Order: sequence, then structure tokens, then C-alpha cells
Amino acid sequence: SAFASASASASALRRRGYRGYRPRSAPARAFSSGAGAGEVPSEASVVVLGGGIIGCSVAYHLAKMGVADVVLLERDKVTSGTTWHAAGLMVTFGSLSETSTELRKYTRGLYQSLEAETGQPTGFRACGFIELATDGDRLEEYRRVSAFNRKCGVDVREISPQEVQALFPLCEVGDVLAGFYVEGDGRVNPVDATAALAKGARLSGARIVEGAPVTAVLQRGGRVTGVRYRRGY
Repeated sequence: SAFASASASASALRRRGYRGYRPRSAPARAFSSGAGAGEVPSEASVVVLGGGIIGCSVAYHLAKMGVADVVLLERDKVTSGTTWHAAGLMVTFGSLSETSTELRKYTRGLYQSLEAETGQPTGFRACGFIELATDGDRLEEYRRVSAFNRKCGVDVREISPQEVQALFPLCEVGDVLAGFYVEGDGRVNPVDATAALAKGARLSGARIVEGAPVTAVLQRGGRVTGVRYRRGY
């Protein structure tokens, strides 16, 4: 989704039998969002670094796929990095990649269904999305994109400058040749959407640890074997 680019995180995978991540000092006290976290485990199949929208999405989807021991480490608090001040745009229009378009469609559906699954709203509002073409080259490009997107199941339609202004009265349409409108697109609340993914991840068995900045990624033989972190930020 467009919103997915608002944050950055990485996952550290361990080869079977290797330590997933190692506490800098022992014993490691739990500092996790979620009750009953207990001690921070000494190993895990997957360690996700960063509790923004991407990190929480990775943890959510891995846990939903049945990965039993997913641990997410966040240096401060979930969404405290770049995610909290993202625009939160959720649009399906605009890609000439079928894979990207399907991901956008899936993400929009996910943000609409997460509240029922987790009880945590995402703040999704289908307020509609309009892409404006103000020169001939852009108009040709958007018509080509629209044709492809419709083939992929995106309900996008070309509208006149007058229709653009009717939908968005504040828009100056003097130089607008056409708009491309998707009624079902819109925006989410970045913090709420991330919180919903984090809650869904925890409900499926993932562990989210806040206040645990990662200081090193450990490797052996060219493979990631663990991460080093410190407690408290």
C-alpha cells in the first residue's frame, strides 16, 4: 500500500538451531506491550526490528501464517518513529504492476476488517481519491494506468474538471484536464492502523517488546544468527 512506505523496519531470520537473539545482560525483564509477556526469550525463529507500520505488519502476517515464535523489538514505543506523522493515504490507483495493485487492494480490505478481528479501529475512511491530470502527457499516462487498474479490479473512472470541483470544492480546476476517481480509496489513521496490526500480531502469538533498541545484528558464515539490544531508551 502507499501507506506502507511511511515506515522502515527489517526482519532477522535465524538458521534452525541458532540463537535468535541474545540479551545483552541477564536476566532480561519483560518490557512488552501486552499482558503476560514474562521474560524476553533468548531465541526466536523471527526477530522483527522496528515497531512502525511495516514492522507490525510483518509480525502480524507471520503470526497469522502460524510462525510460533515471532518477536518484534522496538527502540521506544510502537509508532514513535516515522509512522505517527505519516499522511496515512490508502489508495489502490496508480501502479502498472499487477503485484503492487493486488497488494494495495489486499491492504485496503485488511484495514477495513482489522477492527472486527482485533477490536482496534484503524481509522480507515473511504473518503475517495482523485488523481489530477493537468497536461496532455499526464492525461495519457493516467488513462493507460486506469485501463490497467480496471483490468485488475480497481473501480477507477475518469471525471471532468467540473466533477472534480463538485467532489472537492476547494480545488482550483482552471488547468485540470481530467481527474481519475476511486470512490473506495481513502485514508487511515497511522497510529490506529499500526496499533491494530500490533494487537492482531499479539493475538496470534507474537511478542512485541518496547524500549529495546537494537545495537547490532550478529552473523556467522554470512547468515544472521541474532541481534544484540539494550533495555530502556
